[in-house]
Amino acid sequence: MTWHLGRLAAFDTETTGVDVETDRIVTAAVDARGGGMEPEAGEWLADPGVEIPVEAYNVHKISTEHAREHGDPAEQVVHEVTAELAAQVVKGGAAIVGHNVAFDLTLLDRECRRYGLPTLHDRLDGHPLHVIDTRVLDQHAVPYRRRVSEKQGARQLITLAQFYGLPWDDEAAHGCSYDAVAAARIAWRIGQLAHSRRRDWPERVLAERRLRFHAFRDLTLAELHALQVELAAEQAAGLQKHFRKTDPNAVVDGSWPLRPSVEPTATTDEPEGATA
Repeated sequence: MTWHLGRLAAFDTETTGVDVETDRIVTAAVDARGGGMEPEAGEWLADPGVEIPVEAYNVHKISTEHAREHGDPAEQVVHEVTAELAAQVVKGGAAIVGHNVAFDLTLLDRECRRYGLPTLHDRLDGHPLHVIDTRVLDQHAVPYRRRVSEKQGARQLITLAQFYGLPWDDEAAHGCSYDAVAAARIAWRIGQLAHSRRRDWPERVLAERRLRFHAFRDLTLAELHALQVELAAEQAAGLQKHFRKTDPNAVVDGSWPLRPSVEPTATTDEPEGATA
């Protein structure tokens, strides 16, 4: 069975911000489908225990007040989401799928550590974790796609949905369930293109330059995962090189699918925020 036809557990979060070390989960969704099994879906709303900044509210439209009134305790949500992902991997043999999913997996890892809970890796009981990141795959397969507009980038989820011929609902977008399912469908379309003849690809796909979908052809899940580790590092290095044209100290972390945990460094003779 080719990798895109197996069980896919789509995962997405909406959060208080974009810093995996300090921000919190507000909503999370796990939507598992395919692999000859019945679909399973779950969505969680958490009271993150901190204020939800206006910038985050403007994305997902969940206020601090709403989360406090209707959300479950953050520790409970983090435990249940992590347990569900682990069950999909261990019992269902699923690959975890998402768009820029390294962010979501790393944030979930930090939330587990914050509450002293077993992490996803702790719960896998030796089973391998296979991840499919639609952003990493798409950037390799379609390396020269340009921005759609000043406001819509080349690698945004909406851009990929449009490129791969999927419907898009602006009202539902940025809801974690909607975004998770969109990522799973995009992953399936990428796999479909990888395993079909170039002459059968849609015109909108063929209009792009130097397509590389066949790099993902006939790979096992383990091979696809290992390839993405390499691709994510290469893509981060390229982005870092670009940023350093204007900021010589710019750093882009290429770790995938989990960024290493950064332990605070205690110092006695350096100002707060300094590193050894």
